[in-house]
Order: sequence, then C-alpha cells, then structure tokens
Amino acid sequence: MSSSQKKKISKSEYKQQLRALQIELVKIQRQVIAHGERVLIIFEGRDAAGKDGVIKRVREHMSPRETRVVALGKPSDRDARSWYFRRYSEQLPADEEIALFNRSWYNRAGVERVMGFAGKEEVAGFFADVAQFEEMLARDGTTLLKYYLDIDRKEQATRLEARRTDPLKQWKISPIDAAALEKWNDYSKARDEMLTRTDFAYAPWIAVRANDKRAARLNIIRHMLQSIACPAVDRRLARPDPSVILPVAELGIGRLAP
Repeated sequence: MSSSQKKKISKSEYKQQLRALQIELVKIQRQVIAHGERVLIIFEGRDAAGKDGVIKRVREHMSPRETRVVALGKPSDRDARSWYFRRYSEQLPADEEIALFNRSWYNRAGVERVMGFAGKEEVAGFFADVAQFEEMLARDGTTLLKYYLDIDRKEQATRLEARRTDPLKQWKISPIDAAALEKWNDYSKARDEMLTRTDFAYAPWIAVRANDKRAARLNIIRHMLQSIACPAVDRRLARPDPSVILPVAELGIGRLAP
C-alpha cells in the first residue's frame, strides 16, 4: 500500500508518538553537548512542502542555546559578489550544536536556477564545488543529514491557498509563490538533477513523501534517530516507514512527484 493510500494517523496518536520521539531527540542533544559533536540537518523541498513544520517539531523540546535554525533571506549585493558558500559556511554548527537549515546552499540548484537568479555558469560551478564542500564537512566530523520533502502538485496548490486565506499562515507568503505552480515542471527537472548529482556516499539525500504532514514529521525524526549514533536512543523507535522515507540512491527519480 502506498503512503498516499494509508489511513492517516489520528491527532491523538500523532501527539503520543511525537512526544516519544522528541524524548529521544533530547537524548541525542545531551550526547552532542557532552561530546562536543556537530550536527547539520538540511531541509529542502518545494514551497509549502512542510519544512517549517518539521523543524518546529524537531526543536520543540531541545535546548535553544545549542539548537539553531538557519533560514537565510535573499543574498545581499556583497553576498552575490562573494564565494557562494561563504554566507552558509558562517552558519555551520559549532561544537555542541545542532543546526537546522530551512533551505541551504541547494538554493542554487533549485529556486535560483528555476527563477533565473543564477546563470548556467553559476549553476555549473555549484555542482563542481558542492561535493568537495560537503566532503570537507564530513571529514571534519560534522554529521550531515539532507532531507528533500516531496509533495504533489495538488497538495502544493492546496497549501499555497491556505497561506492566502489563513491569517496565521500569511507570514509564509512569498513573492515567488505564484511561480511555484506555474514552473512546476521546471522545478521537477531541477529537483531530479540536483538529487541525482549531489547524492554522495558521505552526504546522501533522503527523499520524504510529505503529502501527509504528520507521517512526514514522525518518520523524519525516526530517520534522525536511526542515523545519528547515540547509544541512549531506544532503537525500537528508530524505524522509519520505508514508504515515506526513501534513500535517493535506492529510489529511481520516477517515483517522486512528476
């Protein structure tokens, strides 16, 4: 049965499972602090894919001093003239820190490319440099997890409409929201190339079927528990649903939303 066909989890069961998983996240953070570790978690995906919601649940009960959310805005003129990775490298986690990137340097392979903010040479330069950049992070001891939240066209349209009509969500409205659906096929093509070319053994991509927000959140956390070495974690909870969590290396790009 596909994830889209499964019965959605009830709100009460979701909250119960989420609390149990968040307790395990706190255990991981205690280890990160005690041993001076560095953890970097990247969340990518189309507009309205659910990145904000996942990050909110991941950090909800973690220490705000050692948990940092990075969501950089439009680059300044100075940023545009500088080494592309500079402004991101300034935000990398220090010892004892967990950094959650709401979008990342992969903007260049996605939104910047599709919207024409980056030219062909800049995109080619990104693909030439990103492997070495991430290998350097891994070699230096940073735990790097990369999640791509995938939703279908109908779900994105529904969520973008909710932004316009719900006063509590209107802060999410972006000038490029309108282009999200208009350029759907361009975004799909850019996504497929990005995931294929930057799925490294030392920094693999994990695709997440995210039409069901609750299932996506729970299973991303389960995958984190599975991927970040921590003896204190209850391994019974570190079992993501393989119909929701899909390693790109095993995926076949045709299984993502067309």
